[in-house]
Amino acid sequence: MILVAILSVVGAIVLQRPVTTPEEMQRAYSPFVLRILDAVGLTDVFHSWWFLGLVILVSVCIVAASVDRLPNRWHYFSNPYKYPDESFRRSLRPQKSLALVNREFDLDAGKESGLIAAERALQFKGYNPERVVRQNHFGIFAEKHRISELAVYVVHCSLLLIFFGTIVNGLWSWRGTLILNEGQSSNVVEMRDGKTRALPFSIRCDSTGQEDSKHGTPTKWWSKLAIVEAGQDVQKKEIVASDPLLYDGVRFYGSSYGTNNKLQKLMLAAFPQDGSGQRREMGLAVNDVASLDADTTVRFAEFFPDYNVRNEHVDWNSQELRNPAAHLVVISKKAGRDFDVWLPQPIEIANDAKAPWKFQATALKMGHFTGLEVSHEPGLWVVISGLVLLCIGLALVFYLEHVRFWVFPVLDAKTGKMSLWIGGSANRNRERFEKSFNDLVASIESQMKLVPSFPRKM
Repeated sequence: MILVAILSVVGAIVLQRPVTTPEEMQRAYSPFVLRILDAVGLTDVFHSWWFLGLVILVSVCIVAASVDRLPNRWHYFSNPYKYPDESFRRSLRPQKSLALVNREFDLDAGKESGLIAAERALQFKGYNPERVVRQNHFGIFAEKHRISELAVYVVHCSLLLIFFGTIVNGLWSWRGTLILNEGQSSNVVEMRDGKTRALPFSIRCDSTGQEDSKHGTPTKWWSKLAIVEAGQDVQKKEIVASDPLLYDGVRFYGSSYGTNNKLQKLMLAAFPQDGSGQRREMGLAVNDVASLDADTTVRFAEFFPDYNVRNEHVDWNSQELRNPAAHLVVISKKAGRDFDVWLPQPIEIANDAKAPWKFQATALKMGHFTGLEVSHEPGLWVVISGLVLLCIGLALVFYLEHVRFWVFPVLDAKTGKMSLWIGGSANRNRERFEKSFNDLVASIESQMKLVPSFPRKM
């Protein structure tokens, strides 16, 4: 268990594959150190054969220890020791004897009054005292929190659940990434080793964006996602960093956000060339057509995020949004022809001066993408269940004590005097229990003064 704990700490400190990208690994470690870490498996601790083997070995040890000790512990739990014999009374600590009425005709009455006083004191302390009879000899037994005797086995079960979930994840879990543009759907996850994995369903990004603080710094990324099966939307959710989408055992976390250099809409202001009409505001996507007046329409024909003019022809330089250009086609029924309008104007090929309308670009509304971290960890809920059970077990271990009290009238064979023997035991926190024991004895003494002692009827 110590080795598992140490190696788990190492796995938390050393950057792990495949969660960390190769570029990040190379920035964090020198080539020589990275080769050593990869060779001994410290860059993928929780999936390494030696870590999983060690976890299996610890699990076998826990099972063996439990099987060896549980039968006796269960017998102790299911059959509590309620009637202490003489040797037990002599060895038990702490214990106390209180004198009872010792006149011959008052022996039974003295016993009963002592037991009644003890019952009252125990009930006042929150116990449920039980009368115990052995060969016409009465006594009282009371206890609290017997379940704490099994607390260690609750902890054992929680550790086995955690280790089992760890083994399952080590053998069958996987992680990858998925990049989606707004409106795009896909079921192919790219793994960190360059391979791909096909999901049995598709995921679609309906929209994505970010929220900024008043100072302009991003505070939250969000994405509206939909799960699609057989052409039907079966689940929708808006995810943020701390609230992923879970479907069919696969989790989708938002990991990145940005523009994808794909134009959603070109915002335009249009003016008649002759100055007779009013200014028109519009937003067009590629291939959209808008009416300017009864005679004229405009179509958004092409968009170049980074253009260049070569031989009177507009061409692409790159896909990056660096030097954008838009190609509009103005269709005039009156003129019976089309006019090419470019924004901005590549003078060599422009004929927009002849078009009945002129245009000004006011804004570009670009599309965005969301980067999703995709993970499948079939043992995760087993681990979470184990952690919850571990908290319960530790609470039972540290905060509950199995406390027992015995109260029996005892006759001294030598002196012939009757006394009320009181003994107690706790499985932990003995010093605190001694104070509780002394408080109980004092309470019984005070109750004995209040309980009347009647002589036995002849």
